[in-house]
Amino acid sequence: MQVQVARIGKPHGIRGEVTVELFTDNPEARFAKGETLEIENFRAGSEVARIAPAGQLTVAGSRWNKKILVVRFEEVTSRNDAEVLRNTRLVFDSSEVDEDEGIYEHDVLGLPVFLLSEVPEGELPQGEGIGKVSGLQTMPTQDLLLIELNNGREAMIPFVEELVPELDLDEKFVLIDPPAGLLNLGEEENEEGEES
Repeated sequence: MQVQVARIGKPHGIRGEVTVELFTDNPEARFAKGETLEIENFRAGSEVARIAPAGQLTVAGSRWNKKILVVRFEEVTSRNDAEVLRNTRLVFDSSEVDEDEGIYEHDVLGLPVFLLSEVPEGELPQGEGIGKVSGLQTMPTQDLLLIELNNGREAMIPFVEELVPELDLDEKFVLIDPPAGLLNLGEEENEEGEES
């Protein structure tokens, strides 16, 4: 399956380096020297194809500039080429990597979410739970698990072991243990907005 890794941002400098918006939790591996990334929705004959005729880019190097990853690709040698690639999304084939490497959004989308406190220890969760996973956001410091609650609202849970103690891809469920009030964040503001 094709998994998005990043979106190319602004050029950085005059030699073809670019900034990237990351969608991966493993940027050091994805942007290691020599790694090849596919261009999503590649079209032969496009401006992008002039720079990368094979529909892929090869990492020549990468470095952090504060909290932004700056990448140099072998095929991109000028600021003009870098500008052509702006907003291009890069993907890789997740079937080619070790399954223990990480969890991807497509792995968890739609999984039912249960509160740890409502599932007897040692038993599998039953019923529909409190909602379903609607997304996984990869952030610089920690990932966020997005949950569409049964009441139609969306909750964001930091994807850390303390708050998401179990995610079972075989049995297809997620257990969360949020602190009091985390699932209700924003609820009071919405109610105040509706009253005025």
